[in-house]
Amino acid sequence: MKIGYARVSTVDQNEARQMEALREEGVEMIYMDKKSGKDFNRPEYQKMIASLKKSDVLVVHSIDRLGRNYDEITEEWRKITKEIGADIIVQDMPLLDTTRNRDLTGKLIADIVLQVFSYVAQRERESIRQRQKEGIAIAKAQGKYKGRAKKEINKELFENTKIRWQNGEITKVQFAEIMGISRSTLYKLLEDEGND
Repeated sequence: MKIGYARVSTVDQNEARQMEALREEGVEMIYMDKKSGKDFNRPEYQKMIASLKKSDVLVVHSIDRLGRNYDEITEEWRKITKEIGADIIVQDMPLLDTTRNRDLTGKLIADIVLQVFSYVAQRERESIRQRQKEGIAIAKAQGKYKGRAKKEINKELFENTKIRWQNGEITKVQFAEIMGISRSTLYKLLEDEGND
C-alpha cells in the first residue's frame, strides 16, 4: 500500500501543494500533521507509523516534511526501512527512493544523501530559531516587543466548565477545547488556582 505523509508547521500554513504531489504519486491514504518537525511526537505521524507494514511505501514530498531533527530523522528512516521493512520515496529527491537501486551501492548512496539532507533540515531549523531569537532581542531593545498577547478568558465559562471537569463529566483535554486554549495554558490556569 502507498501511504502519504504531509506536514506543515502551523495551522496557518497551507498543505495543498504537498497533498497534490502525494495524490499524483498514487497514494491510497494520506496522514497530515499541522505541527513542528522538531520531533516525531505528532498524532498523525504516530498513527501512520503504527499502521505501516512490510512492503508498504511511505511517500513524503521532501525530507524536511518528515522532520527537522537530524538524529531522529535517521532513526525513523532506519525503523521504517529496516525494522518495519517498508520503503520510502522522497519526491523532491529521487536518490532517496528505496524502491529503486536496492543493491549495496544504491543503499550506500541513499544513506549518504539521507545523512546530508537530515543535517541540512536540522541546520535550517536551528537557523530559523536563531533568527527569531535575534529579531526578538532587537525588538525588545527598541521597546517594540511585548511578547505574545494574553488571551482573554471568559471567567463564567471557565468556572462552569471547571465544575463539569471536577464532577468528572469532561476530561482536561475537553476542558481546554471548550475554552479554546492549549492544554498547557489550562494547566497553568488550574495551577494558579490550586486545582492541578
